[in-house]
Amino acid sequence: MLIRYGTTKEGKRVEIARIYTVDEHGISRSKIDPEARKVTERLTSEGFQAYIVGGAVRDLLVGKVPKDFDVATDAHPRRVRKMFWNSRIIGKRFRLVHVEINAKIIEVATFRSLAGPNEFGTIEEDVARRDFTMNALYYSPEKEQILDYVGGFEDIRARRIRSLLPIETTFVDDPVRMVRAVKYAVGTGFELPAKLKSRIRKSADELARCSASRMTEEVFKILQSGRSAAVFNLAMDLGLFPHMMNAMSERLKGPGQRDRTNALLQSLSGLDETVERESEVARSQMIVALVEPSLAFPTEIPSDRTLLVKEIFTGIKTVIRPITPPNADVEAAVKELMEKRGIAPPPKPRRRRRRGASRAGGGPRTPEKPSAR
Repeated sequence: MLIRYGTTKEGKRVEIARIYTVDEHGISRSKIDPEARKVTERLTSEGFQAYIVGGAVRDLLVGKVPKDFDVATDAHPRRVRKMFWNSRIIGKRFRLVHVEINAKIIEVATFRSLAGPNEFGTIEEDVARRDFTMNALYYSPEKEQILDYVGGFEDIRARRIRSLLPIETTFVDDPVRMVRAVKYAVGTGFELPAKLKSRIRKSADELARCSASRMTEEVFKILQSGRSAAVFNLAMDLGLFPHMMNAMSERLKGPGQRDRTNALLQSLSGLDETVERESEVARSQMIVALVEPSLAFPTEIPSDRTLLVKEIFTGIKTVIRPITPPNADVEAAVKELMEKRGIAPPPKPRRRRRRGASRAGGGPRTPEKPSAR
């Protein structure tokens, strides 16, 4: 193990980070996604810092195969955009760069500052903005080293989930961290500490401050994780589920609540098996797995199936509030639900003939040339 030192304002030399070598952490660069390595290699060749960060490093250390490899760098988003022709800048809350290589998206984030959401800073500031120590590790594919400022490496070895901020304030600072704590516990198999569980139960109401779009993003991350049944089950136990999906939570209440809850978890278990088996699962499939156990499907099928489509569409939107997936995904879910019941979708409306189309010849009229002046 290597030590990175810094100096205090008084000029005293102090340890600020520990650097773990490949012999200690066991992650060789061959385990890093080739496209992510291309991004870090290009950034470092231009003189910038570049690390694989967050969940990918955590997953590799606990013996799991990461689904995503995110990159953190000190290069400004506009500079990253210029370096990669196949990239684009996204995000309002915090600007990121998506680099597309071989149909794969590598997310590149500039080190964040403590000054504000769209301010860029140093790696030390970026570390301080992360949620849990297990997600605050920086891996260099070029050096095959892990840079650890907060003791996250030892926490993972000890199977410990530890908040970077004091637990009295971390969920007030960002309520979504409660949902992520549940995801991390399920994903790693680590037990949530009793104090952390207690704080989550006390702070669950804070999720009301979370925007619908952000909660939608978190719920779909859970659904595509392959562990959605276990995550939602723990979220229910900790009192988070009513604030994540309040309409569905209300439908689960009352006589027969246990049976309805078990039906939901069983449906999600089926989705998890599909996610593990297939490389990609459509969002419409996720919506079907989520809503089918609690969706009141019409007992009588109207002759006008267009009305049925509208009724199911409205039912789904009602059940999943406040989640707001794109209407196209909900429409695809409606079609899947109808097909599962052997109900043919309504015929597509006939397209109107465009004005100016030839009645006999079938082609559009050729516009007359304007006369020369």
